[in-house]
Amino acid sequence: MAELHLKSWRFRAEREADWRRLEALLAKAEAGGAAKLKREELLEMPLLYRQALSSLSVARSISLDQSLVAYLESLCTRAYFIVYGARTRLPERIARFFVHDWPAAVRALWRETLVSFVLSAAAALVAFVLVQRDADWFHSFVEPGLASGRDPTATTASLRETLYHQGTAGEGLSFFATFLFTHNAQIALFAFALGFLLCLPTAALLVLNGGMFGAFLALFVSRNLGFEAGGWLMIHGATELYAIVLAGAAGFSIGWAVCFPGERSRVDAAAEAGRRAATAMAGVVVMLFVAGLLEGFGRQLIQVDLARYAIAGTTLAAWLAYFYWPRRTAAP
Repeated sequence: MAELHLKSWRFRAEREADWRRLEALLAKAEAGGAAKLKREELLEMPLLYRQALSSLSVARSISLDQSLVAYLESLCTRAYFIVYGARTRLPERIARFFVHDWPAAVRALWRETLVSFVLSAAAALVAFVLVQRDADWFHSFVEPGLASGRDPTATTASLRETLYHQGTAGEGLSFFATFLFTHNAQIALFAFALGFLLCLPTAALLVLNGGMFGAFLALFVSRNLGFEAGGWLMIHGATELYAIVLAGAAGFSIGWAVCFPGERSRVDAAAEAGRRAATAMAGVVVMLFVAGLLEGFGRQLIQVDLARYAIAGTTLAAWLAYFYWPRRTAAP
């Protein structure tokens, strides 16, 4: 017993100075953050942490007294969170998300975004052509509840009235706009959530949404209201439809990883794709919120077609610049 106590005393005497030094650095970092440490202290801490880990391993292997082992375990745990933990404040995390994480996630999905856009645009074009040739096709793409009377049986005057008037027609328009926004938000969320099913539900949802847009636009074009309807739709649609395309891209990335995992297991591949896609989807929620503001205020208050198109073009250009404009790589 005396020999064990002597070993413990010698073990502590040989290494205690390094432990105390690490403890002092930890106290400084915990009090004011890692930014309070000098450059040489930042370089010193990982070395002291590894030495403490080595001491803990030795202490356990030769069965030194439990108080020493407990002390080293506590010291190493504290050091781990300083050395490897991301000790950033909430405002810093939010800023990093908007400045780096979200744009980086979207840029990484550029192939999937292109596929998502092509599917949506192709579906819109097909629906537009079919409805232009035969108005009966309209109901194949647009649900009666979503159309809310804005279908081939409506008069040209009533269709025009929904685009500008603020009275009874405006109230009906607000209901339709809310219903349309809710529909598009659901499409975006399901396109992402169902991507793991080999991309097929995601593709189907994008085709469905694109077809609805093309059919709706074709109806107004057939009444010589295409320009007016385009402005009414795109003042918020430039953001909302872009959000749906990105949601589809996020879903495709997960489905593609499941189908073609490469050298990784399907679970690992899907998990990696899911982390990137989830970051993009967090931003999609922000885009849908912005689209809701444009829909709830901008479209109802702005009655000039050119102004609506100007807002649509400006927001689309702003999103593209935000995502794809070259920027410095964020520090790790």
